[in-house]
Amino acid sequence: MNGNIRKKLTMVAAVASVAMSMSAVAAPAMADGESTVPVGTRLAAQAHPAVQLTSLTYSGQVVVPTPEIKQSALQALAQQAASAAISGKIAQDERSIAKYIFQHMAANPNAYLRGVAPNRSVDAEVGGLCTGWWITPDGYMVTGAHCVETGEEELGQLFARQALTKFNKEDAQSVVQSLGDYQTDEEIVKLATQLFVTFNSTHLKIQGLQKSLSVLQSLPGGGVDKTAKPVPAELVSVGESYPGKDFALLKVNGQQNLPTVPLGEDSDVQTGDTLYISGFPGLVTNTAFFSLESKLDPALTEGPYNAKRTTQTGVPYIQTQAPAYHGNSGGPVFSKDGKVIGMLIAGSVTDGGENTESQTFVLPVSIIKEKLNEKNVKPSQAITSTRYNEALDDYFKHYYSQALPKFREVQALFPNHPYVAKYISDTQQAISSGKDETPSSILPWILIGGGVVIGIIIVVVLVMSVGRRRRQSEHVSPFPAQPGYGGAVPPPPWAQQQPALPYGAQPGHGPSQQGYAGPQGPGGYPGQPAPQGQQPQIADLERELAELRRQLGNRPSGQ
Repeated sequence: MNGNIRKKLTMVAAVASVAMSMSAVAAPAMADGESTVPVGTRLAAQAHPAVQLTSLTYSGQVVVPTPEIKQSALQALAQQAASAAISGKIAQDERSIAKYIFQHMAANPNAYLRGVAPNRSVDAEVGGLCTGWWITPDGYMVTGAHCVETGEEELGQLFARQALTKFNKEDAQSVVQSLGDYQTDEEIVKLATQLFVTFNSTHLKIQGLQKSLSVLQSLPGGGVDKTAKPVPAELVSVGESYPGKDFALLKVNGQQNLPTVPLGEDSDVQTGDTLYISGFPGLVTNTAFFSLESKLDPALTEGPYNAKRTTQTGVPYIQTQAPAYHGNSGGPVFSKDGKVIGMLIAGSVTDGGENTESQTFVLPVSIIKEKLNEKNVKPSQAITSTRYNEALDDYFKHYYSQALPKFREVQALFPNHPYVAKYISDTQQAISSGKDETPSSILPWILIGGGVVIGIIIVVVLVMSVGRRRRQSEHVSPFPAQPGYGGAVPPPPWAQQQPALPYGAQPGHGPSQQGYAGPQGPGGYPGQPAPQGQQPQIADLERELAELRRQLGNRPSGQ
């Protein structure tokens, strides 16, 4: 092969090798950056902006009558106690007799007490906190049915615990004071208190009852802190509380660009997969030791998918060992890919009413989709979340200069974003500290320049090969045209005057043949094909160039 052409091809191969090797170096850096971030860390960062604390509040005036002892019933009970003492069923001391009386009264308060005027009243407010999550940028939120409605019996118990403490204590003291020395007896005081707790609870009435639903949001500027305020929410749809289809749909008006989380499929997870729950455990929100800012930061727990269960009414639930507590209700449950596969609803309890360890139940996402379709609500990904997730990808790879403008775009899209201000601050600090690992912007230009150089070299080589072929055809080859080597070449003048020499002709029988070494020289005899001449060299070159173009054409765009 011609030396110049070989040099050109060597240059082409070298440039292609450098460009490909540089692009290959960039790819592993991205994979390595992502692999260092735990699934839970990334998932929490992406999902928490869309997870909100919800509040259900009932307010009204609690009214209870004044309790009065039924004297005839009490006298009968006193005689019964005396008989028990005489017969030896109880001790004959006054404490044992008093204890006997209060035990029977506490067991059946209405048999020994009745309500009379005047009524007593107190303003009260009760409710609970749950977890909800945005599914559309304009304010649709999903949570549990039991988070937005309370049954009448349960509501009465909530008001009784909240509003009647003062009345219960006053009523018990008025009775115990008449017992003289026994008014400080701990067991008798406890029985007397229980008597009036039960009586007042059963005679309680609520007047002017009002209900409100709200979502706790931060104010513009970012950061969930003491400036957060409740925003009213409208109840759009509600199902049946557990073990039914425990689902509710809320709408907060006047919203735009809210962060959202994507919905997956039931089939995204199976037994043995790890599930992730985001929400607000009551162990934190109801504890006075933590700041409000701390309480309003969702918690992430994880645990295995244990089994799929079905209630007696045919409602499917997923059993998981991911820890959850009161307040987590309504929270989204994620697969490792960051998609919602269900909603945390309930936990199993012991006979004493205590939560069992790590046995919680999740309503599958298929039921959530079913309920959303009934209201023609289509979940959609917010541009806020798209940009935020892109920024997080750069942030976790330490591409801080690349992440910073994206975080700022998120803040412009949604000023109330609870976390982006902190990320902006952390990113700026990382850049100032020299921790930025954003790839140099010169790399794309090197790759583009390499591509241009390759293209120029290919063109030059092709032009050289065409020019060489023409020179060979015009000045060198005395042979007829061969298939695949171009058009026919006119024979020289001597060939037109003399017939072609036959096989076996001896040297010197023909005219002087300049340009090759005689009839038996490298060119072969006149009229015979050139077996290994310069024309096959050109064919080899063209094939090599075609192969090179094919390889370059298979490279990814932009490299």
